[in-house]
This record gives sequence, C-alpha cells and structure tokens, in this order.
Amino acid sequence: MNALAATNRNFKLASRLLGLDSKLEKSLLIPFREIKVECTIPKDDGTLASFVGFRVQHDNARGPMKGGIRYHPEVEPDEVNALAQLMTWKTAVAKIPYGGAKGGIGCDPSQLSISELERLTRVFTQKIHDLIGIHTDVPAPDMGTGPQTMAWILDEYSKFHGHSPAVVTGKPIDLGGSLGRDAATGRGVLFATEALLNEHGKSISGQRFAIQGFGNVGSWAARLISEKGGKIVAVSDVTGAIKNKNGIDIMSLLEHAEENRGIKGFDGADSTDPDSILVEDCDILVPAALGGVINRQNANEIKAKFIIEGANHPTDPEADEILKKNGVVILPDIYANSGGVTVSYFEWVQNIQGFMWDEEKVNKELKSYMTRGFKDLKEMCMTHSCDLRMGAFTLGINRVAQATIIRGWGS
Repeated sequence: MNALAATNRNFKLASRLLGLDSKLEKSLLIPFREIKVECTIPKDDGTLASFVGFRVQHDNARGPMKGGIRYHPEVEPDEVNALAQLMTWKTAVAKIPYGGAKGGIGCDPSQLSISELERLTRVFTQKIHDLIGIHTDVPAPDMGTGPQTMAWILDEYSKFHGHSPAVVTGKPIDLGGSLGRDAATGRGVLFATEALLNEHGKSISGQRFAIQGFGNVGSWAARLISEKGGKIVAVSDVTGAIKNKNGIDIMSLLEHAEENRGIKGFDGADSTDPDSILVEDCDILVPAALGGVINRQNANEIKAKFIIEGANHPTDPEADEILKKNGVVILPDIYANSGGVTVSYFEWVQNIQGFMWDEEKVNKELKSYMTRGFKDLKEMCMTHSCDLRMGAFTLGINRVAQATIIRGWGS
C-alpha cells in the first residue's frame, strides 16, 4: 500500500469514529490546490536541463499551509499529496495555527553542483512565488534541502514581495532562523518518548534503543536520549549498521559520522546487517529514516515493546495490525515527529514579531507543546476506545473539521 492509500485509509477510519458526514469528509480530503511546474535551468557545462516541481496545498481552514520542500529523484504526485495531507493533521495535533502542504522537485541533488541547485531553487521560487506567502503557504526544508535552500527561496521571494523572513522556516540563523530548530524534530522525539514512557510508569534511563537512520532526526534523538541515560544498542544509516549490547558511545559516533560521512567503520560497535536493525533486541525502536520500512514481512520479528515513529509513515497498515496483536505500542508520526514543525511555528512567530527567542525558551515551549499534545491524544483514545494512531488522527481531523464548519465551508 503506497503512502497516499495508507493515509486515506487512516483518514477514513478516523472519520468513521468521529461520525463525519460524507460531504464534509470529501471536503477535508480534497487538496485546496495542486501545483506542477517545469523548471528549466542552464547547467554548468552550458546545456539545458528540465525538472518538474510540485507543491500540494492541502488545507488552510486553521491557518496558512505549512510543509517541506524535498529534492529527490522519486518525488511524485501521490507521495507529495499524502505528505501534504499528513501535515494538515500533524499541525492540528500539535495545536499550531497552520494547515498542510508539501512540495518538491524531481532531481538528484547529489548530481547537481551548488550553483545548479541555486539556479533550480530560484527558478522554482519564480514559478510559485505568488502562490506561497507569510499568511498563505510557508515552505520548510525536507529531504535533500536545508537552510541554504531556504535562504535562496527567501532571497528570490523578497525580490517580488520585499524582505519577508517569515515566508520560509528552517533558515540560517543569520537570516532569521530560530535557535533550536536544527535539533527540534529529534528533541520532539525525546519529549514524546518521555510522555509515553511516563504513562507506562517508566523513564528513558536504562531503556535500550535501536535507531534506524542517523540523519538529522536520528542523530539528535540518539544524542538527547543518551544524555538522559537511555542506552543506544543499535544504529543504522545509508552506509551500514552497527550494534553494541552494552551501549554505543553516541558522542564518539557523531564525531566518526561527521568525519567519514556515515557510521560505517565505527570501532566502538560491531557491524551488522542494516535490515536487522528493525528486529534488533531492544525495548524501544525509533525508525527515523524512510517510509514503509516496517511491513508484514518483518512486523512479527520486531522485539521492541514500543515504536516511536521519527520518520513519516514508517509503518504500513498491515504491520500496524500485526504489531497491535503482538502488544507493541506505536507512537504515531503525526505526533512523535511534530517537534520540527512546532519549532518552525516558533520561528515564524519570531520573524513576524521581529523579536528572537533564546534557545532555552524555544526548548521549554517545545516541551510544553509536546506534553500537552500527548495529553490531548490520550483523551481522544479514551473517548473513542482506540489506539494511539487513531487517537492522533481523530484529534487532528476533528480540529480541522471544527474549523471548517465554523468558517461555513462544511455545509
């Protein structure tokens, strides 16, 4: 089942629990706007290259649409649609005043020079500048993009609309980026894990973690969890996988990964099969890489008691059912990895106010939002007698539905 089919399935199940009528259901599901543009740039060798850019703006009932822009060879409409819809529910679960959007360009950034990436970003911005905006649609970094990409978008957008730092988030600090944004998704995973374990009478200290993915989210989660006394027993990234039942020294691993562009060859742990990371003997599994990695083929072999979804859509619906029967507790992506968009919201607020916060305030506010979000999610679980995933979906969808009805759009 692809990402869009799985997302639509979860929406339908939550809609049924909420008792939404079919007209409102349809209104909530159909995207506000889908944009597809051709981006042609001169390459460094003088030849022309064309790329296809997408932006799906899903819903704006609760505020400006919000979502990342990814540069990846496999950016395609269904995936962008699914991720835009997930952002609508995620921002509602986090109780921040946004709707959902997502975008991307079908390209391989590793095959493009810095100047080619800049030209591509500026052409894409020229094509969509009148469809994004501070109070319309606020892009952010995603796979294959980062603070520099956001700086180019800001600069190009400002040529048409004047200096507008709040038009994108995830910017470099010197252009109005927020302190704490880099660690935000990983820190949100930490706070979400703490909230869940607290519910079960446990703490992070002494728990054994396996983390799939050692990019921004996985590396920050590993670092912060180990600082809290959690034992990281297995880690993987695109270069390979390692394990050490006595716990991996995360600060040494971070240094190694920085110097060697990956975890492969780290001498403080044993090398292992990357596919085995998900079924490693641990208490808590954190998938923090790609979607669809937990499926019916490996779900029965998972030994973790808790799964914290740091990635978007890492567990497919068939695996969900298997894991539920096996008593595994899954903390869903639309809550667990919402730390990034929450601090993006703080960045947007700081830009609009023209007043920057210190990092302590950012982290304190993030903890407050994540803690309250878990409490709200649990209340929905109790109301509808459902698991955490359906609790999160019903919470997000109900908030968007209420905003839609109050505006008079749902009739």
